[in-house]
Amino acid sequence: MEQNMQYIYQVYQDGSFTKAAEKLYLTQPALSMAVRQEEKNLGAALFDRSRRPLTLTQAGEAYIRAVERMKYLESDLSRELEDLRDLNTGRLHIGGTHYLNCFLLAEVLSGFSRRYPGIQLQVSEDSSARLAKRLERRELDLTFSCAPEHIERFEHQPAFFDHILLAVPRETPLSEALRGSALSAEDVQAGRHMSDSCLRVPLGEFRELEFILLQKGNNLYDRSIHMFEEAGFAPKVKMALSQLVTAYRFADNGLGAAFISDRIVFSIPSNRLLFFSIASLQVNRLFYTLLPQRNYTAHAVKAFIDYLLEWFGKNDNRRLQ
Repeated sequence: MEQNMQYIYQVYQDGSFTKAAEKLYLTQPALSMAVRQEEKNLGAALFDRSRRPLTLTQAGEAYIRAVERMKYLESDLSRELEDLRDLNTGRLHIGGTHYLNCFLLAEVLSGFSRRYPGIQLQVSEDSSARLAKRLERRELDLTFSCAPEHIERFEHQPAFFDHILLAVPRETPLSEALRGSALSAEDVQAGRHMSDSCLRVPLGEFRELEFILLQKGNNLYDRSIHMFEEAGFAPKVKMALSQLVTAYRFADNGLGAAFISDRIVFSIPSNRLLFFSIASLQVNRLFYTLLPQRNYTAHAVKAFIDYLLEWFGKNDNRRLQ
């Protein structure tokens, strides 16, 4: 990419000539002069200098789109040449939420690294919404989501399921009939909650409980609200948290009922909780692997996706046997 394009892109990213000059190891006047010369060549201003931070003009937006297309092409070419040199090496940058990184990717990446020791791994942790934005900017090679608004924006393919259960502190007053439909952590680990014989309990049976929910913007929050609407009642919300794992721990300590993923129970079972399979289609989540729209997919990315599908196939099938 041409030098002036690099200069302008850095100013765009930082929203400041001063900050961009520091990163480019230039003086601020030298950088300003280079940008103005490019604007003169184009016959249009690229930045609105009356705003702080700097914003792009319409011409600037078109210019940045063109620069990003060039950057993506250069990146694809670089990855393809790396693959031609050696298919057992490469780079892989994965984005995951705290839940996915802790309870899924840690074990998957451990096995993947043993099979492909030459591939350099980088993992970023953030919310699914912010990870989707980073994927769009091609800062990541892949991420995961079960949210339709993210899935439809990217190249995607099915990766794995998880199943939402209602976790209720064991000491909670419940009817004998309701306790009879409860699952233990051992039941969940054995996959009994996914069998056809498992009783699906209407959420309305729990309308008197206090709930620990996740915060707005989380896919499980949206699903929880949908289930409450299906059941015809507004929940008594004890608190709203940002992390699924925290909600599980709080429920485990008797602070309220919480919707949790079965995959957390697989890893950290609790004998202080009762688990209920809820009668709603919202409890079944299919996560997709999301990839940015690109002309070339690196060998490291393809190898990881193949390994991921292999790993889930083996482990999930073993749990159902």
